Amino acid sequence: MMHYTFLSATILLVLITDPIGNIPIFANALKNVAPERRARVILREILIAFALLLTFMFVGEGFLRVMNLSELSLQIGGGVILFLIALRMVFPPPAGGAEEEQMVEPLIVPLAVPAIAGPSALATVLLLVSQQPERRLEWIAALCVTMVVSAIVLVSAERIQRVIGTRLVVAVERLMGLVLVSVAIEMMLRGFKTFAQQLMHG
Repeated sequence: MMHYTFLSATILLVLITDPIGNIPIFANALKNVAPERRARVILREILIAFALLLTFMFVGEGFLRVMNLSELSLQIGGGVILFLIALRMVFPPPAGGAEEEQMVEPLIVPLAVPAIAGPSALATVLLLVSQQPERRLEWIAALCVTMVVSAIVLVSAERIQRVIGTRLVVAVERLMGLVLVSVAIEMMLRGFKTFAQQLMHG
């Protein structure tokens, strides 16, 4: 079992929600939204994502029981998802693709879900609460800090891109991806170690 502190949980959630990496996604989705409305739309989407992640914190344990899933399978599965997300951060897919141009104001998809509250973020809040439910208030506080960081970064996205340039934004995202790869591998290794110990004692 991985024991997180408030600080390490906050850093992990910031890395997973990846506000720096979301800058291009938000810029593309909001390009047809009036500039004076963009900050309001960003804050609305962040609040929706926060509500979803918070809900998962409270109903997550019941969800695990209903699906008959163990904390161990969640830890290993969460590690795999984090690893795949991190790889996409380090080696992003080519731009362009077959995405349709967003002509209307985005609502929930793709900004709140999956850009902020994606599968990896949902799995992580579930993992935090299932491993240490007595510290739920700390995890809620960590989630609040994460959402504030996301709001500051995304509302200031255009300014950030102008000041530091697109190349540095990409470099920072890849660095965050590299850290997240290490976190994902550590999560999987601890899960496999616990599984091996259970086999030996079982």
